[in-house]
Amino acid sequence: DVLRDGANDVTVRVNNERRPDGVPAMNTDWWNYGGVTRSVRLVETPATFVRDLAISLDPARATARIRLDGPASNGARVQLAIDELSLSREEQTDEQGYATIVIDADDRIERWSPENPRLYDVVVASEEDTLTDRVGFRTIETRGSEILLNGEPVFLRGICIHEEALSREGRATSESDARELLLLAKDLGCNYVRLAHYPHSEFMVRMADELGLLAWAEIPVYWTLDYDNPNTLAEAKTHLTEVIERDRNRASVIIWSIGNETGDDSVRTAFRNALGEHVKALDSTRLLSAAMWARAELEDGRPVRFVVEDAFGEIADVLAINSYIGWYWAEVEDLRSCSVERAWDKPLILSEFGAGMKRGLRGPDTHRWTEDFGLRIYRETLDWSTRIEGLAGISPWILKDFRSPRRQLTGVQDWYNLKGVVDHEGRRKEVFGLLRDHYRQVAEERQSR
Repeated sequence: DVLRDGANDVTVRVNNERRPDGVPAMNTDWWNYGGVTRSVRLVETPATFVRDLAISLDPARATARIRLDGPASNGARVQLAIDELSLSREEQTDEQGYATIVIDADDRIERWSPENPRLYDVVVASEEDTLTDRVGFRTIETRGSEILLNGEPVFLRGICIHEEALSREGRATSESDARELLLLAKDLGCNYVRLAHYPHSEFMVRMADELGLLAWAEIPVYWTLDYDNPNTLAEAKTHLTEVIERDRNRASVIIWSIGNETGDDSVRTAFRNALGEHVKALDSTRLLSAAMWARAELEDGRPVRFVVEDAFGEIADVLAINSYIGWYWAEVEDLRSCSVERAWDKPLILSEFGAGMKRGLRGPDTHRWTEDFGLRIYRETLDWSTRIEGLAGISPWILKDFRSPRRQLTGVQDWYNLKGVVDHEGRRKEVFGLLRDHYRQVAEERQSR
């Protein structure tokens, strides 16, 4: 109705203004780039088209949920085909345009994993339309303190990543940007990345599928939101709905995170629990988590025990804590006598730790901002992590130094958070090699079991 013969113009208006009741709100520790920072496509479809495909695997079967949209969507025939498996199934849609196709999960389907990131071209065809997606088949679940990938325990050797390009300034916006960041994570020895603190571009999770990296996906429920505002909760649910609907066919994505460092009072817990229930209603095939704080128990002013008892842990599948002992408070050597207790027998991830390090600045390991100080923090924290009973993974903060409006120390930070294992130009710090050696040792020890 709005198209004219000949050339037509499409005008896009973007409003990146922050609001106290928004998600995120006014207080963040990253640079929220303005403008259009995602690829934009104009898609032409027939009147009745394939709106959606959601496909997942459990140990016994693969289930595909297909949705048609349009005037002829109900009672239509749809076909699902995977040519590499010589597999084809057909079903008829119901009155709402949905069809469910179940496939036996026999030995022909290779399981996707970091060691074998096998993807299949899955084709859904209706009378008028065809949709193709590259899908990996794997299972993810928990057993006590273990995370099980395809039924086997997996330890997450991770790193946190902000969506900043590696070899240039600005937001990572392209497939090549995603490849460059994730290949660096692979070179570090990672099998896992925490994509903080907001949904990253589709290029990132599709590249993680291709390269074989497990992923934690998060929405920007972060620090200080208007937690008792129903409109803020609705906006956070919209974030979750959109990222889950976009990425639920990505084998790499194993954890949906509903936030980071929110605190755990009753209002914030009710907000987070509502988000957790929303996640479970949308996708029960993945794990639910959030980056939380543990309660520190002190003796003579020094931490001796961390207790993971944040009330969100009741609904979460995976517990996750951020810890900056030695950087923001206490001495990192205090970790030598620190234990960790948890209120639930669930997997625990050390979701953040680290220190600010200015690349090339050397000195005594007691001097902040030096690479030597960072090496000290990493050595002690990595050693501590090996003694935490039932630890299922770690993701140090962070892969690359990134822009932040909060990091203003002139001559040192200069508007960058310096906790990266590489600097803002992608140049490696000394701690990169230390972490890579640690991950090699962890991988070798687990292989020999």
